[in-house]
Amino acid sequence: MTILRRWLRRPIILAADNNGPWGGGGDDNAGPRNPWSVPPGGRRGSAKPTALDEFLKKTRVGGGGGGGGRPQLPLGASARTLWLIGVGLLVAVWLLLTSFHQIGPQQRGVVTYFGKYSGMLEPGIRVTLPAPIVNVTKVDVEQVRTDEFPQDGGETVLTGDQNIIDLAYTVRWRVSDPRNYVFEIKDPQETVRATAESAMRAVLATTRMNDAIGAGRGLIEARVTQTMQQILDSYQAGVRVQGVSIKQASPPAALVDDFNAVTAAQQEAVGNLNNARSYSQQVIARAQGEAAAFDQVYAQYRLAPEVTRRRMYYETMEAVLAKTDKTIVETPGVTPYLPLDRARKLVEPAQGTSTAPAAPAQGGQR
Repeated sequence: MTILRRWLRRPIILAADNNGPWGGGGDDNAGPRNPWSVPPGGRRGSAKPTALDEFLKKTRVGGGGGGGGRPQLPLGASARTLWLIGVGLLVAVWLLLTSFHQIGPQQRGVVTYFGKYSGMLEPGIRVTLPAPIVNVTKVDVEQVRTDEFPQDGGETVLTGDQNIIDLAYTVRWRVSDPRNYVFEIKDPQETVRATAESAMRAVLATTRMNDAIGAGRGLIEARVTQTMQQILDSYQAGVRVQGVSIKQASPPAALVDDFNAVTAAQQEAVGNLNNARSYSQQVIARAQGEAAAFDQVYAQYRLAPEVTRRRMYYETMEAVLAKTDKTIVETPGVTPYLPLDRARKLVEPAQGTSTAPAAPAQGGQR
């Protein structure tokens, strides 16, 4: 500021110097002539004063006679005023930009006073001291961020049963504590990514491959989410993990055919097991029905044992003899036994040719 003031006072000092390069005024014998003054014989030629002449005339400070005053540099009192106005405008803009803060509904403002945490700004238009005294960092606490893993193609992970799978998954997270999010970790997004990769590998290291590529994905996602949250809380990262989703879990490309064959065999085994269970249920139901029927017959047998026993004998013999031809051997000859339907077929043609009664067979017939 001292140098600037000396520089602003410089035109006045130059104007007061009679020994300057432009001479001492209108006296021709006092020194060198002023090149900007009018010649003794009047203006050169008859040309009218130009805009340059008018400007130079306005910048002169009173000098000697004949209009031979010494010129004043443009940095006079009016220039100083313009400088002050410009500086004032810059200060006003600086105050406006650094003192007024508009915090959105989904945002929070982290306030630092000379770099130290000072407080939190709620949504709305807030006023603070200007920077660099006070700085405000806006943090979106409602936005759910989604990170894709991995970024460059498939990720190979080793499972607990020493198998390798190709894995792809996503992690959803948001800011839960703006203060810790700003101050505790240097790169929050990179920290979340490293934590997710570490947690996923730790969980899959204790998981079988069949569970990882099959029905165990839900359990793996829940365990990875819990492990990530525990790690981030230990860092005081101010981050809340919303969830983990496994998009792809498959064997390496070179072993896809073999794994497909194994999967097909497993599905076939499951189908056969389901069929066996269905058949066993049918057999059990049929046996239970027969047992219930036997209980009913036993109840009737207790009431009339002789009649029930004979009826059971007749029904059993009828069921057995109706399916096969039998030959009953009796004394003194052999008599064929035919079922009733076959006997009728043999008797009907004989009745059409002869009306005489047939002689009874010896030994009888049953």
